[in-house]
Amino acid sequence: MSKNLKELINLLTLEKIGERKYQGTNYKTPWKRVFGGQVLGQALHAAYQTVPEDRLAHSMHAYFILAGDIEVPITYEVDIIRDGGSFTTRRVVAIQKGRPIFILAASFQLQQDGFDHQITMPNVLPPDALLPDYKQIEPLKKTNPEWYKRLNVIHPNAIEFRPVENTYKEAQKATRPYRHVWFKSKEKCEVSLPMQHQFLAYASDYNLLGTAALPHKDKMNHNVFFASLDHALYFHRPFVMDEWLLYAMDSPSASGSRGFSRGSIFNEQGILVASVVQEGLIRQK
Repeated sequence: MSKNLKELINLLTLEKIGERKYQGTNYKTPWKRVFGGQVLGQALHAAYQTVPEDRLAHSMHAYFILAGDIEVPITYEVDIIRDGGSFTTRRVVAIQKGRPIFILAASFQLQQDGFDHQITMPNVLPPDALLPDYKQIEPLKKTNPEWYKRLNVIHPNAIEFRPVENTYKEAQKATRPYRHVWFKSKEKCEVSLPMQHQFLAYASDYNLLGTAALPHKDKMNHNVFFASLDHALYFHRPFVMDEWLLYAMDSPSASGSRGFSRGSIFNEQGILVASVVQEGLIRQK
């Protein structure tokens, strides 16, 4: 994926081409379809360009309609739905070849004080005690070189992931639908909170859908088709992407060729900064 932080910033920053209309380039994925996290981050960027600076995103809800073509730039059109006293609402449509491929509804809020509580962060190994994911998959070089090559190619080089559970060690063994992954940007990330939100939207699409496949790995071969259907992200508290964040994921259900996954994102001090929900297609080819 993006080789460094500068490339990721460039990927998520759109060019204005008209009134509330923006255009973005694509990362050339090896699976030949646009990466969902890219569209999430770019669409949020488009929405942010049309809201007052004192409004910050608190939630975004997206549907992936069609697979994106990596060879065609994506146009993002923003509709102004509401500008209220506290909340601002935007709708974004991503278009390729004259057809919508993705839609996003995002809500922004004036910063306000109120009641405050959160769940407790899971007690897991800290990131310093874990190997990065690209080190954890090295045993697959011998046992399953094709799978190793595929995993290595899709590794996002701008972001480091350190899984708590090494699900690659026994690739064909079914496990419980729980996964914990530490992640952060590899470089210092001195950007605005809106751009931090775009980075998190991009990163939140990694690992989540695969959590729904964990109980079924013993029945799967490597010709399983995965595709995000929808994605919701809630921003609770400020964070920075160059400090470790824990992505605690679980999958309550899989049915009808769809997997449903949830995620809670904590900083290293145990503060809940965001929550994620996703449903995706999991289909044996």
